[in-house]
Amino acid sequence: MKKSLRLGTRGSPLALIQAKEVREKLLAVHAAERLQIEVVPLHTSGDWRPEHKERTFLESGGDKGLFTKEIEEALIVGAIDMAVHSMKDVPSFLPDGLEIAALLKRADPHDVLVANNVQNLEELPAGAVIGTTSLRRQAQILAHRPDLRVVPMRGNVDTRLRKIADGEADATILALAGLQRLGLEDRLSSILETDIMLPSVAQGALGVEIRRDDDDMRRLLAPIHCAQTETCIGAERAFLRVLDGSCHTPIAALAELQPDGEVSLDTLVARVDGTEIIRMSRSGPAAAAEKLGQALGEEMKRRLPKDFFTSRTA
Repeated sequence: MKKSLRLGTRGSPLALIQAKEVREKLLAVHAAERLQIEVVPLHTSGDWRPEHKERTFLESGGDKGLFTKEIEEALIVGAIDMAVHSMKDVPSFLPDGLEIAALLKRADPHDVLVANNVQNLEELPAGAVIGTTSLRRQAQILAHRPDLRVVPMRGNVDTRLRKIADGEADATILALAGLQRLGLEDRLSSILETDIMLPSVAQGALGVEIRRDDDDMRRLLAPIHCAQTETCIGAERAFLRVLDGSCHTPIAALAELQPDGEVSLDTLVARVDGTEIIRMSRSGPAAAAEKLGQALGEEMKRRLPKDFFTSRTA
């Protein structure tokens, strides 16, 4: 195995912190091998720039694959040896020849409210403006508080926090895991319970992608892989694959391991405007987590009206 390795990542402050976490874990478990791991920031099509203004992915025709496309291309041609992703940004289907070889222990998957001068959603006055480009968050916010107004708000975590501080919106919704990794937990107003805001599929989980034929990288990553996270993420992503979800589709799922050895899976599909939300939950053996997710996805698909994903009002 090569002693000098290149780890690809997006270039945002949060992505760099996540890549350095993977790097430090690998160096710690392979200390005797004297590895050198270079973090390689790469620009992706999904990265926000000011000239993008506040266009949503729906308006710009993009999807979550824009956050991984260029990184995966670099991996395929050998410009990098492995890539770290926020698993919530990874499409349901990977490019041929690539695989997720390791999942780190999942951070807290909850979403949080970040707001000016209020502590929770209930304290926001009627007509208050929520900034988010996540249709999943938009749908659930409007289902819970249809009197609020949702507007697009893009940018990395620091950018969105600044926009709220500057009064561009009254509040926004962010992933708790991101704030924790950035050391910005003090900026949150409240953690949103899952009955109000079910998280994105795989939210809080970091995955390391490699070329499928790279056995050396697979062995290198094995010690930092978390089997419990694999079980839960496997169930959630199996559910998503059946529905073929994207950033244009409000889909949420959260799998959790239970003390009795089973895995519970809570799922949600919604119309963009929040006028209709369908939730389904099931439990089953942890060893069959992916089958559970697939079965629940198929059951959800049968239950949805045929126009559910094509009839949008936002």
